[in-house]
Formats: sequence, C-alpha cells, structure tokens
Amino acid sequence: MKQKDINIKNRRASFDYEIVETFTAGIVLTGTEIKSIRAGHASLVDTFCYITTPQNEVWVKNMNIATYFYGSYNNHEARRDRKLLLSKKEIAKLAKNGRDAGYTIVPLRLFINERGLAKLVIGIARGKKEYDKRQAIKEREDKRSLARLMHK
Repeated sequence: MKQKDINIKNRRASFDYEIVETFTAGIVLTGTEIKSIRAGHASLVDTFCYITTPQNEVWVKNMNIATYFYGSYNNHEARRDRKLLLSKKEIAKLAKNGRDAGYTIVPLRLFINERGLAKLVIGIARGKKEYDKRQAIKEREDKRSLARLMHK
C-alpha cells in the first residue's frame, strides 16, 4: 500500500452525526505509530476529541493504532490519547462550538498528506435523531435503486 492510499474513514460519524464544520489537524505520534498508520493499521471506531481547559489543547481519545509488528521494546500503546496540532484560532472555535449542548468534536478521516505527515480531519458535529437516521437510509437506498435503473 502506498502512502497516498492511506485514507481511514469514520463511516459511523456521518450516519450518527450531522457535520457542521471541519478542520484538518496534525497528530503528535511516536515512530512506531506512524509506521503502523502507513501500513494501514489504524481505526477511528468509537473515537472522539476533547479540549483540556487550562492548556487549551485538543486531544483525540480512543483512536486505535495497532502495535507495529517490527517494533521492539519501545512499541507504543494501541489506544492512548494523542495530541492534535491546531492553531489557537481553530482551538478557540472548537471550544466555543464544542461547549454548546448537543455538539461534539468527532474525527472523520485519517490520512497521509503529500509530505508524508499523518493528518486527522475532525468535525464539529450535532447528533442526529432516530428519524434523521431513517431518512438518511431511505435516501441512500433511493440513490442505489436509481443508479441500478440507469445502468440497465
């Protein structure tokens, strides 16, 4: 797998949440973590972000980066909290919107950019109600059936 091909998505996020705004953040990683991501061994399932109050830092919690196969005694912990790199202006915007009731900060996509750095796309999201989810399923099925009719 080439570095450009690494594009790990949180498919559940777009189903459970309505994304209001997105940001692209860098991640503070160790050597074995970036090697494991480049191998494609990472997951964004059940992942969320939080902001620490006194330091004004954004952290991603519960992101799974599998231990590196060739790593030795200095291998990393798979589900540790990882710091995100954002500008002060972006953190202030996230903090303001994240404090509102019903909003949360959710990781959407993990990728390797053209310079070989791991980036995480995060979004300010509002939770969907059950009927919104049913509507999304119906729209997706309608698109599929329309595409099937077009190909016949």
